Amino acid sequence: MKKKIMIHLMICFICFSYAGAAENGTKKIKIDKTQPIQIVSDRLDAYNEKRLVIFTGNAVATQGDRIIKSDRLLLYYKKDQREPEKIGSKETGNMGDLEKIEAKGHVIVTQGDRIVTGDNATYYHETQQIIMTGNAVMSEGRNVISGNKIIVYLNEDRGVVEGIEKNRVKATIYPEDRKERKKEAPK
Repeated sequence: MKKKIMIHLMICFICFSYAGAAENGTKKIKIDKTQPIQIVSDRLDAYNEKRLVIFTGNAVATQGDRIIKSDRLLLYYKKDQREPEKIGSKETGNMGDLEKIEAKGHVIVTQGDRIVTGDNATYYHETQQIIMTGNAVMSEGRNVISGNKIIVYLNEDRGVVEGIEKNRVKATIYPEDRKERKKEAPK
């Protein structure tokens, strides 16, 4: 039964993906993960020893057409393997090697017309995936899928929605939206 649910969800997600591609008339463009990430917020706290930067108050991170909004953004940086660890050093080292971003509170992730919302999200820079938890909802146009956890594989243009007994996966799909988008797509 669980396999059937997962297969149906993947079919629904594929419908979302193809509908979006048809709307643009082209295949979705992957975001180059070397593009700069611009962040604005009300406050910034940096903890060099922990390789952590916290943005609080209406935090917004933008990379290409991807936007992450939340109450707080926590940026974690990888430890530079080339540098020997210095005890008691105040030096920051190479803070440009991003590992992940955690978004906490009222999270909204948009890319094109796809919107994913939830209570918390983690964006893994290297693998280009976002894991949304807590009241997770993904929408594209009128189509909506919700569950306990949504994993979006950004450069693979696919995702997985997981439910639990009390919060099963729910999907509302409008097949006619796909037909309308094909008609509107430039030729």
